[in-house]
Amino acid sequence: MTDDEIIAACRRIARERQAPPPAPPAAVVRAERVIGFTFPTLLRRLYTEVSNGGFGPADGVLPVDVGQWHEHIAESYEHGPDPTGGVPAGVVPLYDWGCTRWSMIDFRDPDGAMWSAAEGDCRPQGIDLAKWLDAALTGELCFDWPDGRGASRGPLL
Repeated sequence: MTDDEIIAACRRIARERQAPPPAPPAAVVRAERVIGFTFPTLLRRLYTEVSNGGFGPADGVLPVDVGQWHEHIAESYEHGPDPTGGVPAGVVPLYDWGCTRWSMIDFRDPDGAMWSAAEGDCRPQGIDLAKWLDAALTGELCFDWPDGRGASRGPLL
């Protein structure tokens, strides 16, 4: 899928879920200051053109800005899902699978390489945000354990 097709599909899902309105660009800039890296291109578009969180699998990704849910992307980055410090700088929590399992996005990569983190272990998944969202949209998205124990299904769309 192209970025425009992903945005259109996420927009439909956001409407169905009655997700929050798009985030103001200033909210993205504030989050970038906290994180220390610019948002990957597609992620920036999703937040500013589709919704301030709530798009993606199940309940959706974290919002970029406070005031929507109890946690937002910059706050999650500051506090991190990994208290051991094993998550590289610029790799940001995006989607909470529950039970301390996270899908994370690499802000150092303009395409938004996806990572998984669980139980103090973190590693790249070999896909970018577009492929991750495409897998969520087609029902193929799985959590890939960083320790190599295999994939497990979680809540999808």
